[in-house]
Amino acid sequence: MELLWWLVTLVVVTLVLFPIFRLEPVGFPFWKINTIFIVIFITLTRYVFLLKHTFLGYIQWMKVAVIVLCIPLFLYLIDQLHFFQDYMDKIGLEEEFDHLSLNGQASIISYIDSEMIFFGVGSLICSVFLPFRMLISFWRMHNRGTV
Repeated sequence: MELLWWLVTLVVVTLVLFPIFRLEPVGFPFWKINTIFIVIFITLTRYVFLLKHTFLGYIQWMKVAVIVLCIPLFLYLIDQLHFFQDYMDKIGLEEEFDHLSLNGQASIISYIDSEMIFFGVGSLICSVFLPFRMLISFWRMHNRGTV
């Protein structure tokens, strides 16, 4: 089941990033963080809502590790989202898409801004909720034997 979810995540990453890739941006600086935002959003959302169907639901020490690792993950995601917003405010993406018409530039820049903010903020929200979900699951497993 886990492998199937990683395959779904790969398909979603491909579908979301394909419109940007298709336009061949010159020096687009956000491939890596965009992919990270999407993967983290899908994976952490899955762990928040479908924890009992994952391998993580039954391994207590990994729940503690996830709780601890969510703190630096949250800080990293905030830093990257701030970098993106700062870049968009100060520099913009017009240079990367200067080979397009003005309407084409406006639409792809709006798309990139919208999807980066959506997946970035979604990742942040999930990285806040996941430790609480892990804590509840840890307590349930310890006291009741359920996830």
